[in-house]
Amino acid sequence: MKKIAVLGAGPMGLAVAYQLVKDGCKPVIFEADDRVGGMTAAFDFNGLTIERYYHFHCISDHDFLNILKELDIEDKMHWVRTKMGYYYQEKISPWGNPMALLIFPGLSLIAKFRYGLHAFLSTKRTDWSALDKIEATGWIKRWVGSEAYDVLWKKLFDYKFYDYANGLSAAWIWTRIKRIGSSRYNLFHEKLGYLDGGSDTLLKAMKAYIEENGGEFKLKSHVSHVVIENDIVKGVVVNDDVNEFDQVISTIPLPYVAKIMPDLPVNLLDRFNAVKNIAVVCVIVKLKKKLTENFWLNVNDPDMDIPGLVEYTNLQPLNDHIVYVPFYMPGEHIKFKDSDEVFLEKVKKYMLKINPDLKDDDFIDIRASRYRYAQPICEPDFLKTLPPVKLPIEGLWVADTSYYYPEDRGISESIGFGRKMAKKVIA
Repeated sequence: MKKIAVLGAGPMGLAVAYQLVKDGCKPVIFEADDRVGGMTAAFDFNGLTIERYYHFHCISDHDFLNILKELDIEDKMHWVRTKMGYYYQEKISPWGNPMALLIFPGLSLIAKFRYGLHAFLSTKRTDWSALDKIEATGWIKRWVGSEAYDVLWKKLFDYKFYDYANGLSAAWIWTRIKRIGSSRYNLFHEKLGYLDGGSDTLLKAMKAYIEENGGEFKLKSHVSHVVIENDIVKGVVVNDDVNEFDQVISTIPLPYVAKIMPDLPVNLLDRFNAVKNIAVVCVIVKLKKKLTENFWLNVNDPDMDIPGLVEYTNLQPLNDHIVYVPFYMPGEHIKFKDSDEVFLEKVKKYMLKINPDLKDDDFIDIRASRYRYAQPICEPDFLKTLPPVKLPIEGLWVADTSYYYPEDRGISESIGFGRKMAKKVIA
């Protein structure tokens, strides 16, 4: 039996290992962190085990739902009718359905019609190939007009992508519209899901299944080098020790690939190094009372450098009220160097403005987590810029969330892609 190493124990790496053991292999999974999960990993938040970064599930997350069935934990899945809101002109308006759009302040009737038509047709679209070569902001402006774009879209682009805002793929942005728009009870109510115990429930079940079927985890094990000789992979170096393997499957973020695989051909190294990524500083807050009634609150306010926030406990009820406030930005942006305290103080100020009934003593705890390579920046024709998953090195496979473009990064997409990649490795 061939010896197989999997690099990274995020959802994609776990999915690769899961499929490998289902097909009779016994992989070794190397993870630099002290726990599995990557961006889905949980931490102890003042007595509450919860994810560092928010996650939710849509009815279209088929690969996620299928693995719940296989692991016999589908009974832990719950579907909830959630609300969206829009903080604009210093008040919260309902959002996310035709009636909310109709009564939304600050837009003409024709701007509302154009915005609604674009959203509706995007949810009905099935073929993204024509959008693959189109720049996103221009595509949206042509549909909704400059008025609706400035009010409803501009902040999202500016405060997530900054200097990259005008160079993104329309296909990539379209999938975001479609995923949320398609997860609905009906035209007026969205339907989102959560797992009892959050993503940690799935992570523990996958890890247990992999170990029970011969897989092995090596946590706190940073792979510093992938050994390549004569265009054949030979193994990996961990803590100066060479571990021999016949196959190496990397699921770590692409920007790390060139660092641990410097022996790849120069043209491949250049392509890996060319992939740009968005970083995130995600602030999580524990409150004594609700901030709003909404799970998702879009924000357009001149004093706030965020496009929105997520009030997680309006999806999954917990004893206290949990709010995630993500600050996305390119990792090289000067703001990413700001201390955690800068972001914590911003969030407190923003929340007190959104809900003036909040008081300082309503804040039970507040933390910040950072992830340098949270999301690739997907330009038009993005897939053509990436090296093949099966590299021209015998036994070496490389992928991360970039590879299921135009889908946005997500647990379900990572599981589906990882399992397919594992089957190809075995084949």
